[in-house]
Amino acid sequence: GDIFDAVLNALHRLEGSYALGVVCKDYPDRLIAARKESPLIVGLGKGENFIASDVPAVLEHTREVYFLDQKQIAVLYADHVDLFDEDGNKVIKEPYHVDWDISSAEKGGYEHFMLKEIHEQPKALTDTVRPHLKYENGKPVDVDFEELKIDDGIWKNARRIVITACGTAYHAGVVARYAFEQFARIPVVVDVASEFRYRNPILNKDDIFIVISQSGETADTLAALRLAKENGVRVIAITNCVGSTVSREADDVIYTAAGPEIAVASTKAYTTQLMCLYLLALKSGYARGTLDAENYRRLLGELASIPEKVKEILANQSEIQKFVAHNFNKEKIFFIGRQYDSATSLECALKLKEVSYMHSEAFAAGELKHGPIALVDSTTLVVGIATDPALYAKTASNLEEVLTRGCSTLVITTGDGKDFAKCAGTIIKIPNVESAFASLLSVVPAQLFAYYCAVQRGVNPDKPRNLAKSVTVE
Repeated sequence: GDIFDAVLNALHRLEGSYALGVVCKDYPDRLIAARKESPLIVGLGKGENFIASDVPAVLEHTREVYFLDQKQIAVLYADHVDLFDEDGNKVIKEPYHVDWDISSAEKGGYEHFMLKEIHEQPKALTDTVRPHLKYENGKPVDVDFEELKIDDGIWKNARRIVITACGTAYHAGVVARYAFEQFARIPVVVDVASEFRYRNPILNKDDIFIVISQSGETADTLAALRLAKENGVRVIAITNCVGSTVSREADDVIYTAAGPEIAVASTKAYTTQLMCLYLLALKSGYARGTLDAENYRRLLGELASIPEKVKEILANQSEIQKFVAHNFNKEKIFFIGRQYDSATSLECALKLKEVSYMHSEAFAAGELKHGPIALVDSTTLVVGIATDPALYAKTASNLEEVLTRGCSTLVITTGDGKDFAKCAGTIIKIPNVESAFASLLSVVPAQLFAYYCAVQRGVNPDKPRNLAKSVTVE
């Protein structure tokens, strides 16, 4: 029979998620592609067409793509592409034009994509924050999420915010919990999507549900999104990929302007996700009346200054390189902090273990005495993140305690560092900023630390073993 009919019949019998490309020697002029709950795009070229799991793979050949919907089928010929639904009915769809250019998916003189993407953060943050700020007399005065269908009344009446994501995106959500509760005074629940989907969560129709996914195709995050929608909860998605499944299924979507991120370990996607979450937190606080106009505008000005401050950190990366040269062989690395810094520590530890294969963990600084300090010895490096002056003394006390166990210490801090003179072997100073926003800065030295540790240990930081850029299966 016909190859298309054979594939169609097979798809009706398949269970689970898939992204398929089917060829047949009896039909050498065509390629049949289909997807269900796994990413698959079709690139439209001249005299040639392509399938891939993500846009960067085809940028060298075309910028016109189809994003296949669930259970949609594409039949590719050299000169055209036909689209069908799961029942074999023809579908008409407009191709999407990708604005990214091929240079975004090339190293551009950097040794690795990860280092390039760390250095792209000032631009990515600027491109993310600037379109969402309204200015008067050169100063930001309001947040403008024109693409959201959420008015101030929805924020005022919201009982709770629920955030769910996986991996690095989950860590952005943990930071956001502190921001929403501080600025909007609204309860926030943050959950790992792979756990959320199976624990029969309690959801209310006046909750606001936020999902975060760089690719927009993370399987567990999609499952959590669908569960929320089944319960009648409004879903806001934060993603980097236009046309992704998350962006199509959410009620509202905010796009980060990170551009293509090629390295498996996320850097600029994380900081741009954080930027979007901070903007949402400030907007909701102002709408709910927990932030007055003066503080609202002052905080927006602080956020707008972040890209330049990231540039300052990157200009001093040689300081981190020197530190890595003497510490890349530590057996254990513990990141500690309090409040926002504790949340940032989660991402710092993940980045290091992802790309260098060094054993690293993150702990709330106050939890050291409740077990983790038993692991501290001369083979350990403890990294203290301290960006809130009100908590400097507390974090310094923790570092003094581990120092007596013979470990090495590093402190990433705002200010002059004097509070840590007795307990820090090395101090990395970052620019002063509103302490609530310091997570956007303090993570950058940790990204560089992870990168240079990987290089020193002979590991390719762009392609860590056993990891995939997008986790599209459970």
